[in-house]
Amino acid sequence: MDIRKEKRLNMALQMSTFKKALNRFEKLVEQTAAQKRDERAGLFIHKEDAIGYDKFYASVQKLFGPDVKNQDVKRFYRKLCNNMDASADWCEIFGYFSSEEDPIASQLDEENLVFFVSRKRRILISGSRRRDVIKSIVKIPHLDLLITATQKGLITVFNNQMRVQTSTNVTDTSWITGCDYLLQLKRIVATTERTIIVWDYKAQGSSQDNYFVIKPMDHCLLCVCVVPLPDHLCRDDILLGDDGGFVNRFTVNSDDFGIKQAKSKRKLQNQVLDSKNFKSVKRKLHNDWVMKIRYISALNCFGSCSLDSNHSLVLESLKRLEDNLPVREFSMPRGANTFCYCVKANVIVTGGDDKVIRLWHPNISTKPVGKLVGHMFSITEIVTNEKDQHVVSLSSAKVFRVWDIQTLSLLQVFHDSQGGPGDMQIYSMIYDANHGMLITGSSVMDMYPLTRMIQDTKQVPHTHEREINVMLYNKYFHQVLTICSESIIRVWELETGLEVYQILEPHGFNTEVTSAAVDESGFLFATGAYNGTVRIWDFGSGQEMKVLPEGKDWKEDEHCLRRLIFLKAQEKHQQLVLALERNGTIKMIQGKEDDIYLMVIWELPDVVPFLQDGKHAVHLRMSTRDRNMAIPFPDVELIVERNFSQPTDNPTMDLLRVNCIDLLQVEGYNLIAAGTLNGVIILWNFVTSTVKKVYRPEDCFTVNPDLHPKHFKINDILFLFRTPECARRSSQDSICSSSQCESSKGPQSSKGSKQSIHDSEVKGEQTDVMVGKQQPMDKKHPGIANLPEAQPPILVTAHEDGHLRLWTLEGRLLKDMLPFTKHSAISLTSLYTDSCTRILLAGNVEGHVILCNISSFLDPPHDEKKFKQLLSWRAHSLEIIQVIYVEEKQVVLTASIDGSVRWRKMSSMSLLFKRTPPKAFEVEQDFKFFKSLSSPKIRRYPLEGFVTENREAGIVFGSLPIYSISSPTSLRFLPLIGIEAQKDSSDGFTGKKKGGHVQREKAPRRSLKKNLVPQINLASSFFPAIPK
Repeated sequence: MDIRKEKRLNMALQMSTFKKALNRFEKLVEQTAAQKRDERAGLFIHKEDAIGYDKFYASVQKLFGPDVKNQDVKRFYRKLCNNMDASADWCEIFGYFSSEEDPIASQLDEENLVFFVSRKRRILISGSRRRDVIKSIVKIPHLDLLITATQKGLITVFNNQMRVQTSTNVTDTSWITGCDYLLQLKRIVATTERTIIVWDYKAQGSSQDNYFVIKPMDHCLLCVCVVPLPDHLCRDDILLGDDGGFVNRFTVNSDDFGIKQAKSKRKLQNQVLDSKNFKSVKRKLHNDWVMKIRYISALNCFGSCSLDSNHSLVLESLKRLEDNLPVREFSMPRGANTFCYCVKANVIVTGGDDKVIRLWHPNISTKPVGKLVGHMFSITEIVTNEKDQHVVSLSSAKVFRVWDIQTLSLLQVFHDSQGGPGDMQIYSMIYDANHGMLITGSSVMDMYPLTRMIQDTKQVPHTHEREINVMLYNKYFHQVLTICSESIIRVWELETGLEVYQILEPHGFNTEVTSAAVDESGFLFATGAYNGTVRIWDFGSGQEMKVLPEGKDWKEDEHCLRRLIFLKAQEKHQQLVLALERNGTIKMIQGKEDDIYLMVIWELPDVVPFLQDGKHAVHLRMSTRDRNMAIPFPDVELIVERNFSQPTDNPTMDLLRVNCIDLLQVEGYNLIAAGTLNGVIILWNFVTSTVKKVYRPEDCFTVNPDLHPKHFKINDILFLFRTPECARRSSQDSICSSSQCESSKGPQSSKGSKQSIHDSEVKGEQTDVMVGKQQPMDKKHPGIANLPEAQPPILVTAHEDGHLRLWTLEGRLLKDMLPFTKHSAISLTSLYTDSCTRILLAGNVEGHVILCNISSFLDPPHDEKKFKQLLSWRAHSLEIIQVIYVEEKQVVLTASIDGSVRWRKMSSMSLLFKRTPPKAFEVEQDFKFFKSLSSPKIRRYPLEGFVTENREAGIVFGSLPIYSISSPTSLRFLPLIGIEAQKDSSDGFTGKKKGGHVQREKAPRRSLKKNLVPQINLASSFFPAIPK
């Protein structure tokens, strides 16, 4: 009784605890829903109080334990963010849903089954007679050929592409019953009811249709197989089964098929050979028809099955055909129609008219070791898949069943429902292990591929069928939005790659979407189309919220939108979008809560005509126009001279058209930068009320007069600005010691770049990874003391000539770099930087991604040497239209016109930021993208140095390369690897491990400068400190 009471008390305590957790969970859901409503209403919420997904997931784990799955909680959180008023069922966080769908429906998904039935391929029998059927199919694995023989005499050879290689028609009055391949004679043997046919399928010309006929035979031949004899050249043994229960062994030699025709005869005739001239032996093993005969090389014996209930299966060596000794017999009711042998499981599988599949041990004939029941009709064929350990059985009703031979479980059932009444029976079936395919023969030949073969041979998956125009990342939902030229919007999960939803024809039929943007909260996104229309959507549900309709007098593609940027709205319940049109117009679009239509409320005047003829700046007058609402940019007018006449029909006007824009709105700066088609940078400064031409190509370097102005076209422009808080964090970060940094780094390089990322200056540039940081807007944080002063922003431009150029706001060129890739001078198309402006990513038209370190370069005086290209890799085969760096995942996303979005895990990016050095003898590696290769052998124990010149160094890390350096009198005179290494290259060696020792090996003399080997001071790694 005490034990029962204790159990009841424990159960009651658990129920009480769980109820309390449910109550807390309901409060958490209510609090999260209320906060999301406030965010949508435009209310400001402190980051410390905001309930993001990570905080929500941590709270749920604290309530219900660590067994709650991340994907279930994420699904619940997304549902809550999309509809705050929806009923929340706590069961959903445990993966249980109230649904009327069949729970096993997902398990019956075709892609989870063994054979992909819907991908069945059918081949018709060409050139055969009416109502002919395939009686036998044989696979020749080492030649990858397939042989079929039809009942009425058509023998066909297919190549590995299932195309007819050769064929012949046997003009015999009897039907063909089987065929096989003579391994030594390299010919095809077929049996009819009374004869044996031997055909040389490799013959050419008129002799191609000639064959040998061996007759007469004592009984009607029903089946045939060839015994492989690798030790006997020019000789093959043929096993035959007939309707008298006899098993015949027929021996044929190459001399038996010599051609004895006269040379005068042009056309050779089919030869008839007497069967009495061949060596043969036979023995009666069954009392009924021999249905199937096979030779099992693994058991060194043959097997034959019959409809005889007493002698259903005989398994013996070939010698037993020559004597009358007892043979091994297996009995089963109503006999056996077919059998096969599984080598790995060492079982013989039989099936017959009793509809039961039996598994026999080859040496135990008294009782089967297993039975498989399920067929409703007679079993006619059985084959095995050795690799997957599957058995495929076929019944006379054309029902296939796939079994697991190890667990004796049923894996799949499918039915061949095609064909008329005369095509009901399948006469032959084999499994092609070379191509992972089940092949059946009836009036047609059907091929059922394995599901894994279909999945493995699929092409590289593409995100869209057409080229991608836009890619965006929503950092709050951890989702990627893509839009293709067919105007299909798709939203994907970043972690799993699964599609969340898609929107077809978002701007109407046959209207291409050309631009898009996500707002700061992540709940909305805007799209712009080829016809100038703009629509705002709910990101979570994909529901359209607002629209800017097309103007009545708009010309085609004149108002095509090239860029959209969400602006910070000054008031609640409104949206502001900055838009760049193809004609160079920059305008602001407003959306109000109570209006479904968007409207253009602000537009920049056309300043291009006034920046001609050497004029570099135009002043702006702030308009006195009264507005009911505050907007981020004031209304402006150009202050120009009255006698200025606007030029007309000037060809340079079109080259000054704006091609790309970027904006910067922080404390003290309110800027819009625009890049034009001829390389001119136009800067709108709303603080100083000026618009000026920051840069002209001829101002900073000599321009080739034969070069077209579009050679300097700016494809993308970006502000580089580090906030005071980022600068403070950078200055407070601890710096790894030289030895720690060197020991924690491994050689990193890429296909396109030979420069290492382990330059010594990187050590002073390591900062904490700021997850989810945004560029601060107009507000400072007065509570934070000792903030360093923010440096002026820098402009970076990506040009058509392949150059990457960095500028001050005054127009001074700070850096002009040609990225190092496989080919030089490749046009750059996209730019991106992280939240604290430590790295710069660029994509080009050949699919390369270039990664640069700009952390120290942004600090005055902007030393060119501190701007370093770290990596370069080929992400796509075609042009990259967008590159994005996801900081919290350390992933680089790229979208291309090839229709795909790809991501690369940048494990080496952590070297740019602060991280704890690994412990001694522990090597951090990331092999995510090299799973197909064998794992490298990483020595996790120290290696002892056996080099006499460096015995004092002791032990070194196994992951570091070992260099031979002559010990100088003082460490201060140690050479730097990559600077003076040419002088001592003859003394260098690379370390090789063999038997636990390090062997010396002379390195080839080559220039290290050409290979861009970094400067690494190895003194601290290989020499002990010398006390002063």
